[in-house]
Amino acid sequence: MMFPDIGGWMSSVFGPYGAIGIFIFIFLLFLIDALIFPTLPELFFVIGFMYDPTLSFGLFLLGAAVLGEVIGISGLYYVVERVKVPQRVKNVADKYVNFLIVKDERMLLVNRIAPMIPFAGAFISIVDGWRLDRALFYVAIGCVLKYGIIMLMSSFFFAYFSSSAAQTYTLIFVFSVIIISLLFAFARKRRSGIIESS
Repeated sequence: MMFPDIGGWMSSVFGPYGAIGIFIFIFLLFLIDALIFPTLPELFFVIGFMYDPTLSFGLFLLGAAVLGEVIGISGLYYVVERVKVPQRVKNVADKYVNFLIVKDERMLLVNRIAPMIPFAGAFISIVDGWRLDRALFYVAIGCVLKYGIIMLMSSFFFAYFSSSAAQTYTLIFVFSVIIISLLFAFARKRRSGIIESS
């Protein structure tokens, strides 16, 4: 199975904007993922990387991803801070966090492997004892590690395979990462009692 020429598609869509257009695309996508709703950022990050699969461009996109996530999470945090959140909602959030393998901001690192905390900005605001500065530190570190690995694997494929084959292997790798993350999250929730076993 071969995928279409995604790098060529990116080039045609962003045309005259070139690398800056891809940067803005990745930034906005990560911002939306952190602020509003999930967007499969792993997939779109690697699609953006296919526009120019070089280390320098990958680092450029990594900066866009970190910036988008940090601003998105901070934005949601400040929105929730200004809303009167009912105490029962805070109690539910605290109870949920107590089920998790890590109960402080370091959970945002684990969240890169097993996504168990949706809308992290809201959680940071609601959960007792969580601080925004510490949380953003772990968010940034996790983003660099996860998407840095994806970028390096993609670079490997493009260095040793033809462009079309490299795109295919890269997308298979990314879909595998997404599926494994979801399965790991399901297993963790079930083991923690968040999801009851039948």
